[in-house]
Amino acid sequence: MLTKVNADTADLQNQLWSAVRSAASPQPTPITALAVSGMNDVLNSQGYTQAAWWNRIPTAAWILMTNIAVFCNLLLGYSAHNTEPRLSLVLPFAVALSFLLISDVDSPRGGNIRVTPQNLLSLEQALRTP
Repeated sequence: MLTKVNADTADLQNQLWSAVRSAASPQPTPITALAVSGMNDVLNSQGYTQAAWWNRIPTAAWILMTNIAVFCNLLLGYSAHNTEPRLSLVLPFAVALSFLLISDVDSPRGGNIRVTPQNLLSLEQALRTP
């Protein structure tokens, strides 16, 4: 279903470009240049919307943050009755670890967490289809 929607979107974009191109080619005036620029903005907005859906914090990171929050609260509740000082070091370590992992997602060329470049894969698929 998603492949069909992507193919229909690409077909519609090609039709829009051909309509604008055929109207703008014979008479390149500032008004037609503005119309071409406006059509370019419309087609770019689809790409920006697609990128906004793809570039989200992964579900695993949200699960990690939730688990850290729950266990840190349990740890604080447990350590309130216990006077052992080592337990108070676990919370800052857990928070630092979570920030480390989230920042690792943001480094595209290095790190332990790999994020699939869906926008490039989509472009590759679009270039392969006739």
